[in-house]
Amino acid sequence: MKRILITRARLQSEDFAEKLRFAGFEPIFFPVIEIQPIENNLALERALSKLDCYDWLVFTSVNAVHVVFDYLGTSTETQRHAGSVVSLSQGDTMANPRIAAIGPKTAEALQARGVNPDFVPEEYLPESILRELGDVRGKWILLPRAEIALKALPEAIAEAGGVPHEVAVYKTLPVQPDPQGLAALKSGVDVVTLTSPSTVQNFIAIARQHELDPLALPGNPLFACIGPTTEQAAREEGLVNLVTAKEYTTDGLIDLISNMEVS
Repeated sequence: MKRILITRARLQSEDFAEKLRFAGFEPIFFPVIEIQPIENNLALERALSKLDCYDWLVFTSVNAVHVVFDYLGTSTETQRHAGSVVSLSQGDTMANPRIAAIGPKTAEALQARGVNPDFVPEEYLPESILRELGDVRGKWILLPRAEIALKALPEAIAEAGGVPHEVAVYKTLPVQPDPQGLAALKSGVDVVTLTSPSTVQNFIAIARQHELDPLALPGNPLFACIGPTTEQAAREEGLVNLVTAKEYTTDGLIDLISNMEVS
């Protein structure tokens, strides 16, 4: 049975692990990050208080959805603005902003909050997202994101004449490795799954902290990347033996692993 190392945050891993088991693999939890909302987020509060000024609100991750809507639900200052978002799911085509969800899981997270996104791109690359968004010249676009999110999307929006407004809403923090996961990594696994640039960076740092060479791990595992952005981060860190999912989701990773031969 192929052993698959899961590096994403533990709270986001249960569904992924269950699907791996169903597909006939042995999932091994090895979270290298945890998600922490930014506290006392004045920038987010200001942005949410002026939602009508934005043409688009673009959610690029499930984490951003949860943080923003949790904030709307707990902040007395911004609760009154929650209706500006939820009303978009009720056919109010004149309301601003329109909602974009990058990826099906992000769309599902929005739908669970009562919001049907106006736009889910077929591909998750910046140029594809921008092309499908249409003419953004002069349009204000709110991007609630991770503190260390890559700049490719806002830079593409700015180059196209739009006005991207990035607001950091959560941090990805390194964690102490799970002892059982670390023991499995030292004995050798078949595949290491990587789901973001931060998982790449923290996985490498944790491996080195525990006297493992991430470029020459026991068992010579494949590194399965969720998409090209993660793959690029892995290449920049020197990782080889990389494969990338065609569909940039955990389901895409499972399809990738299922259809490949692991030596």
